[in-house]
Amino acid sequence: MFQRYVRTGLLLLVCCQLLSSCEKDGNPNNLPSVSPDEYTGKIDGYDNSDQVFTKNLAAYWSFDDTKAEAISGATPTLTANDAFATGGVRGKALSLTAGYLFYGRQFDKFKTDSLKSFSISVWVKILNNGTRRTMLFQLARPGQFTGNINFHLNTNSFPASRTDVLRVQPTFLTVGGGTQDNLNNNLSPAIGMDKWTHILLTYDGTTGVFDIWMDAVKVGGFPNRGVGNNLFRASEPSEVIIGANYNAMGRTVSSDVSVAPMTGQIDELRIWNIKLPDAFIRAVFNLGKAGK
Repeated sequence: MFQRYVRTGLLLLVCCQLLSSCEKDGNPNNLPSVSPDEYTGKIDGYDNSDQVFTKNLAAYWSFDDTKAEAISGATPTLTANDAFATGGVRGKALSLTAGYLFYGRQFDKFKTDSLKSFSISVWVKILNNGTRRTMLFQLARPGQFTGNINFHLNTNSFPASRTDVLRVQPTFLTVGGGTQDNLNNNLSPAIGMDKWTHILLTYDGTTGVFDIWMDAVKVGGFPNRGVGNNLFRASEPSEVIIGANYNAMGRTVSSDVSVAPMTGQIDELRIWNIKLPDAFIRAVFNLGKAGK
């Protein structure tokens, strides 16, 4: 009788061990369960674009009935030919007709020690014009033609009838005092005044890699800009211009007339102080396409 109880006990112990082993093998890292309900209504895990790397957001313009930059609260020092338009990516958008916004102040988040790497995301409605370049965003240096960051669109390259291509050629100021650039010399999405196009720049202040993304596709042909004296430097003081540079505003600092005040629409302008990872760039695009 005693031996039978012992054999029965051993059998139960072995069974328990086998069951325990099976359960552990089924979840070897002891991961918590995830409910599909937690992702209902989300895009790439987010409810909206505001949740993407919030702690690294250096500046944000929603243009939803406001020209103020959301983080600093800064309002424009000077504006020209600007209005709010319905039908933005989220809410309303900024509409410029040979216009611009100028913020004549130093943003703390754009100081030299605060901005080593960056990502700039913006949605635009624009056409080529065949004559002048467009400056979407400039981190300008007072009295200097070349800013710390110059977000150029080469709208001069093609006539307005060409909506199949837009050349983007941003530049940045280097530690050595020169400039570096990139250009989408092969790839481009369609553009137009009836289409929102997403353009995003990323720069890695460690590797010197400078990328251009358009509609979630990496399009820049010259990303490796080097290190050492070729690294980006956000010199101080700086000011912000959206839609122009100093010369296009009439504050002439040189004889260069290559840039005209912008005609088109801008929405959801965001600047982070990091290089966004690729998956998050696609998330920003997907969220914007969904109006979130």
